[in-house]
Amino acid sequence: MDFDWTMALGSFLVAIIVGLTGMGGGALMTPMLVTFFGVSPMAAVSSDLVAAAVMKPVGSAVHYRQGTINMRLVGWLCAGSVPAAFSGVLLARALGHGGRVEDVISVAMGVALMIAAGGLVLRAYLSHRRRSGTPENEGKAPEIRVRPVPTVLVGLVGGLVVGITSVGSGSLIIVALLALYPALKANQLVGTDLLQAVPLVFAAAIGHLLFGDFRMEVTAALLVGSIPGVYLGSKVSSRAPSTLIRRFLVLVLVASSLKMFGMEPAPLGWTLLGLLTAAAAGWLVLRLRRARGRDTLPSRAESPVGAGSPGGQGTSGPTMAA
Repeated sequence: MDFDWTMALGSFLVAIIVGLTGMGGGALMTPMLVTFFGVSPMAAVSSDLVAAAVMKPVGSAVHYRQGTINMRLVGWLCAGSVPAAFSGVLLARALGHGGRVEDVISVAMGVALMIAAGGLVLRAYLSHRRRSGTPENEGKAPEIRVRPVPTVLVGLVGGLVVGITSVGSGSLIIVALLALYPALKANQLVGTDLLQAVPLVFAAAIGHLLFGDFRMEVTAALLVGSIPGVYLGSKVSSRAPSTLIRRFLVLVLVASSLKMFGMEPAPLGWTLLGLLTAAAAGWLVLRLRRARGRDTLPSRAESPVGAGSPGGQGTSGPTMAA
């Protein structure tokens, strides 16, 4: 069996993103195998899912110890995703290689991921304008009212997509969780998504072991890189502030979306660099505006005092005259 160390390095970098954000495993790992290493799409899907079945528990265990997982959400998601994932493998087998089906799903996911990224940016901007996020609120767990029916449906759709394409255990489901539970903290979002993906990916991996195109040499390289990578990313994610993780989520959402649209690696890299530069410039402008606003507040507060001083002198004049 030939072992590819460059593939292991690539999986290490992708796994760090998975541990940080709970997403990107299928959306980034599978395209990496096909684009950079020439692995056939069906073999990439099968091998990636088997590797993810080992990688996901490592990241979710870190979040479980840190208490950043909503177990009720995990249960309802798995109720829909586990049977749907195995069914998705059978459906992909019945459709052949499913190239046309995968193209439609990829475009739809690209649109959904881009909308989610825009929603996160808008949410961050509004919170910056309203200054609602405070250090005291940052450490408190929000009250989450679980909605069973839509949560099971999210798991059902996500599991079906994962079984067919290996994409969606993080990318698709995390977008739906953002829409259903906007009050969920970023690190809880990542931890919940990682844990619910464990039985989901296991079901899909078993299906691909039985009916797919599993390649042991590809899976071995992925595991060597992904296990330490997802552990490192999860350690950082479970302790990092929500605002920091949200920025990583936006970056991964945009990258995954552009990859779903079929953008080549070089243009993708330059596009992400341009977006990062524009985001940094925009954030700097907002910070400067806030600083100027703070500087103008004292002068406005002092103006009544200054106005009162002459008034006081004016009133003292007649008194002295008297």
